[in-house]
Amino acid sequence: MSKLKILLVTAICFSTHYNYAQHTDEINSNRPGESMSAYAVGKSVIQVETGVYGIQESHRLLNYNANGYGLDLDLRYGFLLEKLEVIANIQYQKEDFASPYNQYQKSDFKQTVLGAKYLIYDPYKNYEKKVNIYSWKANHAFNWHQLIPAVSIYAGANFTMKNNPYSFSPDAMISPKAMLITQNHLGDGSWVFVTNIIADYLLTDYPSYGYIITLTKGINRKWSGFIENQGYKSDFYSDAIFRGGAAFLIGKNMQIDASISHNLIKDTPTVFYGGVGFSWRYDAGYKEVRMDLDDSPSKPKSVRKAAKKDQKRRDAIQ
Repeated sequence: MSKLKILLVTAICFSTHYNYAQHTDEINSNRPGESMSAYAVGKSVIQVETGVYGIQESHRLLNYNANGYGLDLDLRYGFLLEKLEVIANIQYQKEDFASPYNQYQKSDFKQTVLGAKYLIYDPYKNYEKKVNIYSWKANHAFNWHQLIPAVSIYAGANFTMKNNPYSFSPDAMISPKAMLITQNHLGDGSWVFVTNIIADYLLTDYPSYGYIITLTKGINRKWSGFIENQGYKSDFYSDAIFRGGAAFLIGKNMQIDASISHNLIKDTPTVFYGGVGFSWRYDAGYKEVRMDLDDSPSKPKSVRKAAKKDQKRRDAIQ
């Protein structure tokens, strides 16, 4: 076989590409950050993401100090469609406040949100990176396609009970929440950049608008680290939180994590908290959704036949 034929066969092999759906081989948790990823967990997949945290506050003007703890829980379920996910987010917090003239305690559900997320654009669907058999430089040049983000939309509702001390209103209420989510996989894929643009407590007297930007780095197969900035503004409360932490993969369906958070640019109040968490995925009922790009009519017939035969073999093993 000539050298040119060998190069052509090699190029075809390297350009073989499978476009997997939302489900990944290993758990993909939103923890330990606060941002929401663009991709769903996969149809019929159940994912639990929970953690505990401790919090310290001090207010320069109101002259109080507070210490407390909290529990947060996210329940995620791939519902009906591969791109659709329903999410329940619950956060409970308890704090002890102390000032020169008063001491008191408050505790309640700080947040109870039910919503759904839908992936409206995936830049890697039907995408195939071409291999240039004549140029090493071309194959290792910056891939501009990675700057195109995956895009999802989220819609949900906040449920607030009557006389909740964390609410701006003493009345029970239900208020809408909406979010635009983008996600980029950069470099060799070990860098992930996520943005959330958020409109919260809509149709109330104190709507809140904010953002979260998260940069995550996969250090190796087990460890990953992240940095994050979250900002929100309303007439009731505004702040900017900086966050960092790491996650460790126990198994393909389990992860533990730790993080710390601090608002560095204000002291009304100063907020510092740190926590640990756990994520678990149940995907026994998941059926893989995959599109084989080697079945494209642009591929040689022999390559398409070989790909189909290989697919039948994998299906038989499964």
